[in-house]
Amino acid sequence: MLRLTELKLPLNHEDGAIEMALLARLNIAKDQLISWKIFRRGHDARKRSAILLVYTIDFTTVDDAALLAAHAGDRQIGPAPDLRYRFVARAPEQFQNRPVVIGAGPCGVMAALVLAQMGFRPIIIERGKIVRERTKDTFRLWRENILTPESNVQYGEGGAGTFSDGKLYSQVKDPRHLGRKVLEEFVKAGAPEEILWVAKPHIGTFRLVTMVESIRETIIALGGEYRFETRVTDIEVSANNGERQLEALIFQNGERLVTNHAIFAVGHSARDTFQMLLDRGVYAEAKPFSIGFRVEHPQSIIDRARFGVDAGNKKLGPADYKLVHHAKNGRGVYSFCMCPGGTVVAATSEVGCVVTNGMSQYSRAERNANAAIVVGIEPKDYGASGVLAGMALQRKLESGAFVAGGGDYCAPAQLVGDFLAGRASTALGSVVPSYKPGVVPTDLASLLPDYAVDAIREAMPVFDRQIKGFAMHDALFTGVETRTSSPIRIKRDGSYQSLNTRGFYPAGEGAGYAGGILSAAIDGIEVAEALALSMVGSG
Repeated sequence: MLRLTELKLPLNHEDGAIEMALLARLNIAKDQLISWKIFRRGHDARKRSAILLVYTIDFTTVDDAALLAAHAGDRQIGPAPDLRYRFVARAPEQFQNRPVVIGAGPCGVMAALVLAQMGFRPIIIERGKIVRERTKDTFRLWRENILTPESNVQYGEGGAGTFSDGKLYSQVKDPRHLGRKVLEEFVKAGAPEEILWVAKPHIGTFRLVTMVESIRETIIALGGEYRFETRVTDIEVSANNGERQLEALIFQNGERLVTNHAIFAVGHSARDTFQMLLDRGVYAEAKPFSIGFRVEHPQSIIDRARFGVDAGNKKLGPADYKLVHHAKNGRGVYSFCMCPGGTVVAATSEVGCVVTNGMSQYSRAERNANAAIVVGIEPKDYGASGVLAGMALQRKLESGAFVAGGGDYCAPAQLVGDFLAGRASTALGSVVPSYKPGVVPTDLASLLPDYAVDAIREAMPVFDRQIKGFAMHDALFTGVETRTSSPIRIKRDGSYQSLNTRGFYPAGEGAGYAGGILSAAIDGIEVAEALALSMVGSG
């Protein structure tokens, strides 16, 4: 099979136009084309008056070798890559101590699934609840201001990605096409088949819930075992000839589970777990992350700015954006986790803290667009030394937002116009906030360091020149956004194990190796493969 990239057609082309354009581009007659299919479809909106659909087509002809020879040197025509996933190992008939996966987010779930498919019958430990019960607890915070510390946006089956836009694209290098394996497993679990070919696939929260349940059933059918509402509170590590080896996990009820192979895919908010691991001598370092606010605009403004007269076209869907500005004070300001037609959600996992995040359903039909506008910070900015100094800064900012929001999990908010003018907001404007349980107009500038406030104030007018209306007075900032990524990195070696603790496999966002559903899932596969090879080698 061959592949043609960058086949461009008008936005509203006729149904048969793809095949006609393919034949013309290849310079062959119709009877020479055996089959074709769309591998990917995106769009080019750089000219709003002439938006194009951009296709990648996989096809077969009666003589592929002759066609390649005829188009030698054409970088847009070549063999289609082999996207089939191949397992790196199979479990031996007998092995000691089943592998354990801690965390049932995208990283942990894909790690467990691949281990199960290879025959290793993993045990999955999740501190939160099954996804349906977790959803009820999360809605209780949004609707009744009641936080369940072990069951919320951050903790529970499906991980933080369950309450998000469900974006399934990533900028990570993926030479083995593991992302394709992830998407194919998601489709098997109930995701729409279009995620295999649209350029920026997404699923949405409600579909993610049913997918997570389906993957759980698959893992159990393959011999895996889930333990929900189970938190790892300690680990046992032996030391022989100067080498540390994981020996067991201890749970909150005192149970001891013997294992020499455990994947820690705990997510970026497992602060108590980070502390425990440091106390037990697992090597980690502080790492950069970002802080800022969520911004909301009417989705229609973003659509018009991006698509002009074609705003609302179903083939384009709600418009998204990605913005970056390098401020004069040396700070980078950028949009993060943009959610078209979505809502801003309460995402705290700790009592007395307010954290924002963004979420969309599959339809992306809500009135507002939202995204985080954040400023990159580094360990030198944390105000203290130590591996967990970034975590302490996160907690400080989130506690300040809790107080500013009234102390009941409502969030502090400010009109963008007031923020730019340096005055507190006393009322809301035309943009209706989507954050639940509610917002309190105030002055957000007091909640972030001055350098972050200055950088955002400089960036917003710049962004407005790229998207007309972005700095509109009535656009709304809601604070704070602090959990853009993990504040630490649990370093690992080439075998994906901890630098100083054998059998301990840090993985995903919490360990500092991913950012988003797809990259976390890919990392989960790679770590699972490394663990499997280790177990096969050890017998």
